Amino acid sequence: MDFDTPVLDNHLHLDPEHGQGIEAVKDFARAGGTHLLVVNKPSWTLGIDVDEPEDFRAVFETTIDVVEEASEVLDGRAWPVLGVHPGLISQLTERGFTPSAAGELMRAGLDVAAEYVPSDGLALKSGRPHYEVSDAVWEESNRVLRHALALGADNDCAVQLHTEASEDLTDITEWADERGLPAHRVVKHYAGGRLAGPMPSVMSEKERLRKAAEAGDSFLMETDFIDDPERPGAVLGSKTVPRRVRWLREEGFDDAVRNAHVETPRQVYGIETLG
Repeated sequence: MDFDTPVLDNHLHLDPEHGQGIEAVKDFARAGGTHLLVVNKPSWTLGIDVDEPEDFRAVFETTIDVVEEASEVLDGRAWPVLGVHPGLISQLTERGFTPSAAGELMRAGLDVAAEYVPSDGLALKSGRPHYEVSDAVWEESNRVLRHALALGADNDCAVQLHTEASEDLTDITEWADERGLPAHRVVKHYAGGRLAGPMPSVMSEKERLRKAAEAGDSFLMETDFIDDPERPGAVLGSKTVPRRVRWLREEGFDDAVRNAHVETPRQVYGIETLG
């Protein structure tokens, strides 16, 4: 399916060993997709137990390698987004780490991720739990998140966030501003159609997309495709963004399509999807 517009999925995962891997990229391309931001899977879903900062390197390099292969399949290209999933703090505390020790390891993992920016990695990933946690875990998670924002400022790159569902995350963009990272370079993954604070990366469901398109503000589109054979129906499939682009254009939202796939990627990441 050919479009006269680039089509970017801003957040999906690829697992070349256990999941569909490049076959998912081929499905995306056949449906009309041209560009991808591939976020490393959580370390534990790749079978990697993290005990020290260098253990994260295998997670990041798996993603960098599959991105190189994906770029060979696409008419455009793919980029890696590297970081530490906020749910890791629960994995670590269940294994006996204190919240403080878990947070220290996660911040060190983000330092390793930042070593790959900008030569191999386009942006960083962090966040805080979207589920109920103790006060100690919540406070430590916010320390990790603030460290990621500081790294984004230091490395002049965007930071994608996995957080609780909300239409107002201005607390986070205030932290970013304090550290020198502009609000438009803080991206809320799995966003709804409206969001105060970070740049919304809108889940590609029609209701959410219509709300974002009608608002006329900057936004991105994503699937959060997880590439997990044990959860085949989880989140959205890799073909969804191209299909939703076609639907948006049928609904008369051509400006919103250009916004999400050309102008906002340029604004947030400094990438060109045209040409």
